[in-house]
Amino acid sequence: MGNASCVFVGCIDQATVGIVEKWGRYEKLAQPGLNFFNPCAGQYLAGVLSTRIQSLEVKIETKTKDNVFVQIISSIQYRIIKQSADDAFYELQNPREQIQAYVFDVVRAQVPKMTLDQLFEQKDEVAKTVLEELEKVMGEYGYSIEHILMVDIIPDPSVRRAMNEINAAQRLQLASVYKGEADKILQVKKAEAEAEAKYLGGVGVARQRRAITDGLRENILNFSHKVEGASAKEVMDLIMITQYFDTIKDLGSSSNNTTVFIPHGPGHVRDIGDQIRNGLMEK
Repeated sequence: MGNASCVFVGCIDQATVGIVEKWGRYEKLAQPGLNFFNPCAGQYLAGVLSTRIQSLEVKIETKTKDNVFVQIISSIQYRIIKQSADDAFYELQNPREQIQAYVFDVVRAQVPKMTLDQLFEQKDEVAKTVLEELEKVMGEYGYSIEHILMVDIIPDPSVRRAMNEINAAQRLQLASVYKGEADKILQVKKAEAEAEAKYLGGVGVARQRRAITDGLRENILNFSHKVEGASAKEVMDLIMITQYFDTIKDLGSSSNNTTVFIPHGPGHVRDIGDQIRNGLMEK
């Protein structure tokens, strides 16, 4: 009698691994490529698992330390450990539900310890804690947790509106502070400019008076030298009277309709000279 044999050929795709059983018991892993199974010896392909990275989105609703209800959306990237594919195949019937349950448990244990502001600031710490816990648990079942991302933190709509109003109020307050500082700087600069203008004006008046004094002194000296017997007082009186009449002349020729009443007469001229001289001496 001849020997009869039966061989089954199976092809395992790239990035997958096959589970080979013999008489109902796990025997080996079938690697990607062409594989041969002997059904007569009880061998058959029990299943195929993907070793690609898979993504699971988990939405968790919980409460913060300051009693704000938030919805946290996290993304978990995981994959089967190729060498432990048999554990992943036999130990867990629904790995996604198992991962989701552990994420719920860890997040709801961590978030109530934080305020809403702390949660936004430390979301990476929460993700790190979830990653550490999942790695310890899921590693026993042949799964590797690659990354965990806290994609979004969504507070209650009323809380979001309140946060926006607080932010807007803070920005308005800051803007008013900046505006006040700008007004203060303008006032200071304006005062400095006015002080500088007054200083320069005083310098100009002082120079003008010095020039007038120098001119008067020069005129008196020249007149005294050219007219013998004329004293400096007499020359000064003559100059002041001359300027007085020049002023009256200028007032009369001015286009403005202005009426000025001035006492005039021989005695008044002397009085005017005395008044002008006394006024200059007081100044």
